[in-house]
Amino acid sequence: MSEHERALPQFYITPPQRCPYLDGRLERKVFTHLVGDQAAWLNNTLTHGGFRRSQNIAYRPACEKCSACVSVRVRVDEFAPSRSQRRVARCNRDLGGRMCETVPRPEHYSLFRDYIDHRHSGGGMADMTVLDFASMVEDSYVNTRIVEYRTGGSLPAPDSGPSGDLLAVALTDILDDGLSMIYSFFDVEQERRSLGTFMILDHIELARKLGLPYVYLGYWVKGSEKMDYKVRFRPQDHLGEDGWRLADPAVPHRAGT
Repeated sequence: MSEHERALPQFYITPPQRCPYLDGRLERKVFTHLVGDQAAWLNNTLTHGGFRRSQNIAYRPACEKCSACVSVRVRVDEFAPSRSQRRVARCNRDLGGRMCETVPRPEHYSLFRDYIDHRHSGGGMADMTVLDFASMVEDSYVNTRIVEYRTGGSLPAPDSGPSGDLLAVALTDILDDGLSMIYSFFDVEQERRSLGTFMILDHIELARKLGLPYVYLGYWVKGSEKMDYKVRFRPQDHLGEDGWRLADPAVPHRAGT
């Protein structure tokens, strides 16, 4: 089936609501549903166009008079870790990553619940029940995986059960040209490990092993402190009106730190 033969998706727009990134701003989103046998193709196409996935919804900002949200992807083959990122990798040498089918486990939800309660208690996921979490993980029509990070260092066989203490989890889509990190959470008591940074570093290595050129990190918002970490993974492309382009070197980045 050619792209022209595919049924066109229906797009919708949300009403204005408070922006979670910039004070005093309102946000709107355009979205569509990712369902049926075209979902994987549509997820690929829309991700390339700056959309993000949340469960079976693909969305992107559609704010009036504001274009602060910039889609970011890391260039895998050209990436070189900074000094601080190398320290993070060394600090987590005892962890092993494991890509699994999207089967939620009680320990996943326990880790998620603790992460949300400590880091995002006022956010949109604060009221998620175990059933909501299970739906987020397993109700997907696209090619997505759970990536677990456990103590132990060595990778278990693909068909073996989990071993070691679970410290971090990423929900990751496998696209035709990269990995898209949809959502991640980790043990908040392991602050010295910088697990959020470590998971991105590991996804860059995983993409390299899979022969995929990009890791998609979602949106970066200049002026939003909670988004600043994304520009530390260089080189990276930003999506603008003329397509994906290498980010301006003037974008703040503490080289060598």
